[in-house]
Amino acid sequence: MQPLPHRYHVTASADSDGEVSLVAPGLPPLRSAPPSEFGGPGDLWSPETLLLAAVVDCFVLTFRAVARASSIPWRELRCDADGTLDRVERVTRFTAIELRAELVVPPEVPVDRAERALQRAERGCLVSNSLVFRPILAATVRAG
Repeated sequence: MQPLPHRYHVTASADSDGEVSLVAPGLPPLRSAPPSEFGGPGDLWSPETLLLAAVVDCFVLTFRAVARASSIPWRELRCDADGTLDRVERVTRFTAIELRAELVVPPEVPVDRAERALQRAERGCLVSNSLVFRPILAATVRAG
């Protein structure tokens, strides 16, 4: 890892109607639009879905690092994120994010050890740690 602080840059550009183009150095562009709940088309990434994607992606990548550091072998991790957007004190914001993780480990890996690694990943996710609230993690581990 490079020394902190790390700096990131993203540029959004749009005209008065239609999609937003999101670009970052060295990355392919993304297209974004309001979700259908805000009158958008609902067929492109939106700020709301991008936020959930950032949380769930960070969780998976953090788990990968935790598992590697703890020498925990694993086969697959799937994590779904559901977010709740609501109005609180006249401000529209996310009030909760629930993560449901399903981890597949080899039969010789103790389930409780894998569950502790998932919890460490949830606590260590820098995106979740940057939010006003803590996402809620509901995890399932199965051998297979």
